[in-house]
Amino acid sequence: MGTPQPESITLHGQSRVLEVAFSDGARFRIPFELMRVYSPSAEVQGHGPGQEVLQTGKRDVTVVGLEPVGHYAVKPTFSDGHDSGLFTWEYLYELGRDEQALWAAYTQRLAEAGVDRDAPMPAKVGHGCGGH
Repeated sequence: MGTPQPESITLHGQSRVLEVAFSDGARFRIPFELMRVYSPSAEVQGHGPGQEVLQTGKRDVTVVGLEPVGHYAVKPTFSDGHDSGLFTWEYLYELGRDEQALWAAYTQRLAEAGVDRDAPMPAKVGHGCGGH
C-alpha cells in the first residue's frame, strides 16, 4: 500500500474544511468547495476525458454527512444534495497536496467557460446515461 492512511478525519462546519491527518505526517485542510467541484463522481467527472461538468455556485456548500466506505474511502453528502462521490484516501491526499494547482486549474476552466465561480449551476437535463 503506497498511500498514507488517514489517522484522523475532522469535519469543520464553520470553516467549511475537511481536516485529514495522514500516517506520513501530512495534514491537510481541504475546503468543501474544492471537494465538491472535484468530486470523483460521474455526475461531475463525466464518463471520459473532456466530459467533465464544470461546477459553479459551490462556495458555500457544506458537508452534511460523511460515511465511511470500507477501509479505503469516505462518501460525503453535500448540502446541495450531491452524494455520489467516493473519496479514496489517495484522492483526498491528492486534493490536499495539490490544492493550489487544483484551484488554479478550476479558475482557469471558469475563465475559459466565461462563467463566474458563484454562478448557479444550470438546471439538470438528461445526458443519456440513464438513472439521473
